[in-house]
Amino acid sequence: MKLLIPGTTTNFGAGFDTFGLALNLYNIFEFEESDAFGVEIEGEGKNLPRDENNLVIKVYKRACEVFGVRPEPFKLKQTNRVPTARGLGSSATAIVGGIEACVGLHSLEVDLEDRLKVAFEFEPHPDNLLPAFVGGFVVCVQDGGLTFNRISFPSELSLVFAVPDFELSTEEARRVLRGEVSLRDAIFNIQRASLFVSALLTGRYELLKEAVRDRLHQPYRSKLVKGFDRVLEAGYSAGAYAVFLSGAGPTICAITSDETSGSVGSAMREAFEGENVRARTLYLKAEDRGAFWE
Repeated sequence: MKLLIPGTTTNFGAGFDTFGLALNLYNIFEFEESDAFGVEIEGEGKNLPRDENNLVIKVYKRACEVFGVRPEPFKLKQTNRVPTARGLGSSATAIVGGIEACVGLHSLEVDLEDRLKVAFEFEPHPDNLLPAFVGGFVVCVQDGGLTFNRISFPSELSLVFAVPDFELSTEEARRVLRGEVSLRDAIFNIQRASLFVSALLTGRYELLKEAVRDRLHQPYRSKLVKGFDRVLEAGYSAGAYAVFLSGAGPTICAITSDETSGSVGSAMREAFEGENVRARTLYLKAEDRGAFWE
């Protein structure tokens, strides 16, 4: 059985820990009955564990424990297309993959709330996890419980990712953030996050540049990404609607029209290279589907 989990991008500037989007870039997990757990990895993340320390297997075994079934061993073939530690939701695909494997391989009926309870044991941020589960563009509210709303992302928009050739862990990116913010900065982000959603819903894409401005995380995290300002300026100069850190970074994402995606991607990659940072570009679309079996 083959399970596909979409990668994600989150935050979109002002929507820190709130906005998440599924992408048409997938990690693929194939399961085969076996006497013992084992893992074969192709593509990204060749250094990931190939035994029971693999995150998919760890989550699978925990989900089996929570949902009351015996964890049957399998051989896992993991074909990774989502770059690791780059702000594109690689770990979320593994977490969702482990849970969906438990539910699918054991033919269980488990609602999303209970699946998320297991997922949160491994990753506390729903803006990464929810799009991988349900697809689309998700707005998350977390305060004890979880409330979210899902909308379709405009199909005429493209997403261009400049992926630098270095990793940045979420933990490191969290450490640079401030524990408290001013009222002025809080208002600044509330205004722009609201503007972002309204711009998507009304097709006012020229407003997105203002809507992704942020004062809560990007000013601090951007200092960990060599060439950030240069890449941002290059993206806008090439015609991007919006440019921002993808998740915690170091990948930089641009929202573009289909017509300008190629020139924006080239400009952003060249800007990284101008800072002596090797980078590659990914040209993606939003994915309305969450995890699915083939």
